[in-house]
Order: sequence, then C-alpha cells, then structure tokens
Amino acid sequence: MTAAHTTTTPTAKEAWATGLTAFGAVMLILAGLLDVFRGIMAIAHDNVFLVTPEYVFRFDLTGWGWIHLVLGVVALLVGVGVFRGALWARVGGVAIAGLVIIANFLSLPYYPVWSIVVIAVAGFVIWALCVTRQSGRSALSG
Repeated sequence: MTAAHTTTTPTAKEAWATGLTAFGAVMLILAGLLDVFRGIMAIAHDNVFLVTPEYVFRFDLTGWGWIHLVLGVVALLVGVGVFRGALWARVGGVAIAGLVIIANFLSLPYYPVWSIVVIAVAGFVIWALCVTRQSGRSALSG
C-alpha cells in the first residue's frame, strides 16, 4: 500500500468518542445560549423573574443578568473550541459548565424551571467532555 491508501476507518470506540465530544460541544453552546438569553431578560426586564424576599444568596437581578450573560458568552466561545478539538476547550468546557451549574443553582428561586433545565444541560456537558479521551481530531472530523 502507498501512503495515500493508509487511511483507516475509525473504530466504534473512536466514533463514540467523537460523537460524545460533538454532543458536549452542542450542549455547551446550547447552555451558553440559554444563559445569554437569561442574562438579557434579567438586564432588560427584571419583572419577568420571581422575587424571593428572604433568599440567602439574594443579589440584584440586574447583577444576576450580567453574571449569566458573561457565563453564556464564555460558554459559547468554549463550545466552539470544543468543536475544533482543542484540549483547553475541553478542560474549559468542564469548568464553565460547573460555573453555569453553580450560577443557576444560586439563582434557582428567581426562575426555577429555566434553572433546572440549564443545570441538566450543563451536567450532560460535563459528562460528555469527561467520558472520552482527547483524540487528535476535532469533533466534526470523520
């Protein structure tokens, strides 16, 4: 065989790893978008959120909006990096997903259903990025 004919098809394990990495990237981008939208809602229209009078972690809703907006933008950027196959993005994806979980837990009383959905999505991101080993290919390469 010549060097041009040495391409091999990926094994089932490699295909699963690529699929999980792509899944993690898509879910991280989705969590980022949800947090961006939530941040915009909190900054623009505070009256959409429930106000809990005696919540221990009570912050100004506009402040929460900026926190979620920044986390969302960073999650979007890191998600694109995961698609490109960057190791820093996988590590950063786990870290930012953890921060997204913490931020949504702390703001749970303000918008409970949305917070639970984003916490679940971020949990799937952590799982998907941690169960596969880093390969030399990007998530979208075949």
